This record gives sequence, C-alpha cells and structure tokens, in this order.
Amino acid sequence: MARLYTNENFPLPVVQELRRLGHDVLTTADAGRSGQSIPDGEVFAFAIEDGRALVTLNRRDFFRLHVADPSHPGLILCTYDRDFIGQARRIHTALEAEGPLAGRVVRVNRPVS
Repeated sequence: MARLYTNENFPLPVVQELRRLGHDVLTTADAGRSGQSIPDGEVFAFAIEDGRALVTLNRRDFFRLHVADPSHPGLILCTYDRDFIGQARRIHTALEAEGPLAGRVVRVNRPVS
C-alpha cells in the first residue's frame, strides 16, 4: 500500500478510510505541523523527505510545484467531496491502478452528479 502525507486542509474522514484500506497515511497534525501556516513548498519538501506521496485538495499550487521539480514520491490532487468514504475509495482505486507514483501526478475528482 502507499505511503501518503496529507496537508492541513485534507478531510480526516478520508484519511481514516484510507488507513482502514491499508495505506500508511501521515497527516499534518500527526507530524506536529498543523496550525503553523507552513508554505506549500515546505509541505511538499517534508513529504518528499519522508518518502510519501502528497495528497491534497490544493491542486493548482501543488501542481506548480510538481512542474518546477517532478522528482518526488508522487502527488495526488483531489477535488473536495463530502462523500468522504467514496473519495477515499476512489483514491485507493486510483493508487492500485497507477503503479509506481514516483514523479507522477494522479488526479482524483468527485463524480459528476
């Protein structure tokens, strides 16, 4: 299963379901880095240093960081979805389908109603 890091605004219920599905997920709070207004570049650097793919709702800013330096363990860009369990399952399915994530961007969007 994947080693993941979620930034501060990522929904905890999604994290909990990803863990239940077998993923090793570290949150900003778990890392003692919440409530500090850490810049996106430092968030991404922390994930990279810890060998974790970053999971975020902040698609635009982190995609720019990927373009500037694609040497990272992976980037999972998500849209916000109140169906937290469904979102976690879509992330899980995407991770299973993608294979190695190094240097790659995976997009996980909520389904169109």
